[in-house]
Amino acid sequence: MNQDEISEKLVEVDQRSKSNKHRLDSVEKRQGNLEQLTNAFSVMQKEQEYIKEDVGEIKVDVKTLAEKPAKRWESIVEKIVTAVVGAIVGYLLSGGRLS
Repeated sequence: MNQDEISEKLVEVDQRSKSNKHRLDSVEKRQGNLEQLTNAFSVMQKEQEYIKEDVGEIKVDVKTLAEKPAKRWESIVEKIVTAVVGAIVGYLLSGGRLS
């Protein structure tokens, strides 16, 4: 190889080196973006777990609140029935007479 051929090869190697550097820079940038995406996905997954727990708690609370009026209604009906039965028993024990 003569001096011109060596110079020509050196220029080619230098150009390829610059091209490869540019490509590696691009790959590093994409890798960084991928890492950010992975981190964001991890955070979203953790948040989803918290939301799932919160929804479970809310469902329990809603169920408890929905049962309260039914329990109150049952209690009121029970007291009314007790009062009516007590009045009837009292009436019968008094001999069936109204004063």
